[in-house]
Amino acid sequence: MSAPLLTLNNNVELPTIGLGVFQSPSAETAGAVETALRVGYRHVDTAAAYGNEREVGEGIRRSGVPREDVFLETKIWASDYGHDETLHAFDKATAKLGFDTIDLLILHQPMPAYFDRTVAAYRALEELYGAGRVRAIGVSNFTEDLLDRLAERTSVVPAVNQVELHPYFSQPALQAHHRAHGILTQAWSPIGGITFYPGWGGEGRRSVMDDPTLQAIAADTGKSAAQVMLRWHLQQGRSAIPKSTNPERIAQNFDVFDFVLSPEQLTAIDGLDRGVRNGPDPTAANDGFMALTIPEA
Repeated sequence: MSAPLLTLNNNVELPTIGLGVFQSPSAETAGAVETALRVGYRHVDTAAAYGNEREVGEGIRRSGVPREDVFLETKIWASDYGHDETLHAFDKATAKLGFDTIDLLILHQPMPAYFDRTVAAYRALEELYGAGRVRAIGVSNFTEDLLDRLAERTSVVPAVNQVELHPYFSQPALQAHHRAHGILTQAWSPIGGITFYPGWGGEGRRSVMDDPTLQAIAADTGKSAAQVMLRWHLQQGRSAIPKSTNPERIAQNFDVFDFVLSPEQLTAIDGLDRGVRNGPDPTAANDGFMALTIPEA
């Protein structure tokens, strides 16, 4: 079975479900990617800051799936922002991945305290897109205001904004802004992993997985809470990037195309939104991000 496709604002098609590799240990990443592609995934999302681009490329090659059949997405880290720096960051990424082109290249953080460099980085993405080195470009973790500020100084509308989005933090206003501007909403932590990742969140945090509403819908549909959340994303037109290195969970996260949530179930999940962000505040200075240096290939 293959994932349905979503059409980006430049008519490039993107598989709805992609494998994420955030916090995937390098030693496990190639195997996870290979497993996912054998299961049926055709979309892999990585990032320079994850430190596993090389292993993602290895996993794609080991899978035997032709490169042209895999939608490959990666991200430029903040310390590589700036026009020339970002062009060089693309070279570093392609060298590690082992492929000349990238399907979707996005900026990992908006960095409002360094917004001139952020804009220069995006203009470099525009150049790469114009030269055919990347098939689509976008951003991650941008708010409505930051998207507007970027649009004032650039010419290519981002194809994607990858943001924290799960039932406890569904960002309806941002999603509406995306729809109004032809930007695809792509969910990182789509099954709420950030609500139970070790080291994230406060003492009072609560795992989305344990939510009674989701558990009840899971029981009604004969699926897991994770599968219910992924189906919620798909039916509402979002791209979702679940992460796992466990072969059974990788397969389970892809097994979401044989059931449909009712309008009432979708509404119930929408009603779980708490409006509380678990990841970093994209409007903050986040100076520490600049300290992470992305090594050469």
